[in-house]
Amino acid sequence: MKIVIISDLHGNFDALQALPETYNELWVLGDLVNYGPEPAVVLDFVKANCPIVVRGNHDHSVGYDEDPRCTARCREMADTTRRYTASVLNEEQKEFLRNLPLRKELRRQNTRFYLCHAKPSDPLYSYCPADSHEWISEVRTVSADALLVGHTHTPFMRRIGERLIVNPGSLGQPKTGKPDACYAVWEDGSFQLKSYRYPVAKTVAKLRALSLPLDVEQDLIAALESGSVW
Repeated sequence: MKIVIISDLHGNFDALQALPETYNELWVLGDLVNYGPEPAVVLDFVKANCPIVVRGNHDHSVGYDEDPRCTARCREMADTTRRYTASVLNEEQKEFLRNLPLRKELRRQNTRFYLCHAKPSDPLYSYCPADSHEWISEVRTVSADALLVGHTHTPFMRRIGERLIVNPGSLGQPKTGKPDACYAVWEDGSFQLKSYRYPVAKTVAKLRALSLPLDVEQDLIAALESGSVW
């Protein structure tokens, strides 16, 4: 069995559409919307094709009209695109975001999975990089072989005792220093972190067509082209 795990799509349908992997199931670790130009298309694709999805802070923000609690560097981008996203989603789509679970626990073959967007004790907001000491206490709270998380936009795998933490990175707005979309694959008990190129210029052209404030537009484009938010 082969599962592709993606996270932080952020309204980037060009990246999603270019996913080169075949799979039995496609799982999403949250943040379908904001930052990117096509949140509605991404949401509808996920709704139709992804059996396992958890809620991210940007999904929660749009669904409940709340602050996504982004870092200072991303706040203006998040606030501006949240207003745009809210204007193009219908009520049914917003309800879908509201109803996404904060956590999922499930088993495939002999592997037990625990899924959330950020970390088990704070599934929406807390930033926990790969080397954070917080993971030691976090893994003690879950009964799973693999803890799947997103939120940081940076891929990693870290083993603590018998548990493996896997962050696939971001599909729609990677922060790896490269523009390539990131994802993870689980196949018959083994994980791989992977990435691929997608037509970034198409996404940039779509962002320009939104007529966002120039400073926000430039920051969003720079993030996509550089794979960094500085």
